[in-house]
Amino acid sequence: MIPRYDVIVIGGGASGTMAAGRAAELGKKVLLLEKNAKLGEKLAISGGGRCNILNAEENKRTLLAHYGKAEQFLYSPFSQFSMRDAYSFFESRGLPLKVEARKRAFPQSGKAADVVRVLAHYLKKGGVEVHTKSPVERIVSADGRIEGVCVHGKTYRADSYILATGGVSHPETGSTGDGFRWLAALEHTVKQPTPTITPLRASDAWIRKASGITIKNMKLTFSAEGKRAFSVRGDVLLTHFGISGPLILNASSKVADILQQGAVTGVIDTYPDLDLGILEKKMTALFDTNKNKLLKNVFKEIAPPGTGLVILGLVADVDPDTKVHSVTKGDRRKLAQALKALPLSITGLMGFERAVVADGGLVLTEIDTKTMQSLKYPNLYVTGDVLHVMRPSGGYSLQLAWTTGYVAGSNA
Repeated sequence: MIPRYDVIVIGGGASGTMAAGRAAELGKKVLLLEKNAKLGEKLAISGGGRCNILNAEENKRTLLAHYGKAEQFLYSPFSQFSMRDAYSFFESRGLPLKVEARKRAFPQSGKAADVVRVLAHYLKKGGVEVHTKSPVERIVSADGRIEGVCVHGKTYRADSYILATGGVSHPETGSTGDGFRWLAALEHTVKQPTPTITPLRASDAWIRKASGITIKNMKLTFSAEGKRAFSVRGDVLLTHFGISGPLILNASSKVADILQQGAVTGVIDTYPDLDLGILEKKMTALFDTNKNKLLKNVFKEIAPPGTGLVILGLVADVDPDTKVHSVTKGDRRKLAQALKALPLSITGLMGFERAVVADGGLVLTEIDTKTMQSLKYPNLYVTGDVLHVMRPSGGYSLQLAWTTGYVAGSNA
């Protein structure tokens, strides 16, 4: 006979493990159902395996402003479990954190697996019953309440249920939008997801040749149908499919918007703080002291590291194997212009498979964010990426998971 539980949590990711652990900490009999063979599959690969565990912004208003239109809904849950509470949660359990650029916090160990380990211990300490390889096939409801969940032909029942299945980014980790489908079947309003924080596709051959190189401190200006749209400054990672890096990830939703207007192009200025004339003078001074060397060996000293030959390949009628003393004034102008305007042809966004975050999910107007309780089903709670909340990369997504998971676990 299958026992009855106080709380059943569906999904063993960040918000699900936090919710299950918290409910158990409060004395509840908790069952955690996870479709994968082990907990925290997406968590284990987050941040390139380092896990950007949260953003250490102390000012709540500043922190919540990063969640866009969801900000007004999040003050209550964040007053119950704040960034500082999440920080202390992990450090008090033997996982010291360190804060890096843009207030991104990581485990000092640099290992996402250590985050998963801390959460697994939290579950074990609370006596949570964990069933892995247990995909929920359907949710049973009747008379405005959730009555059970079906797994491998068996029905598990509880007083309360927490839906923490994640969104649709990185589907290889099991985030395949199951929660969205179940909520829609329960007649909740679910916004269809788009990969909002994702690298950009570009068709330029020079980018593929420079794949793996990061151009630091550049300025990238995007245009739609030849009309300037917006610019970003920072670092850009060149890849075999286009461009990436935190700066690009956080600009991707704006690029998605202007792609609706037509063809999108970009221009990378590798010397944004120097005008063309000053850059030419800098180049002339370098060339004057290296007159008898080959251009390709000297130009790499002024081009971003690793890009010299690739950029030379973009400049017509300039031979990389020519001696510097043979480079004309006109050639120097072309080279300076290339450094100030590397061309990009943006063909689209990468899909869910490379998305760090995808939006979409249950609209917040159908959730009591004081408790994370469904306004349609009083014994259903919803957390993390199942909620329609826009958030940039930089620790904001996981912080949302910790906060909503904790609040749901406290109230379920």
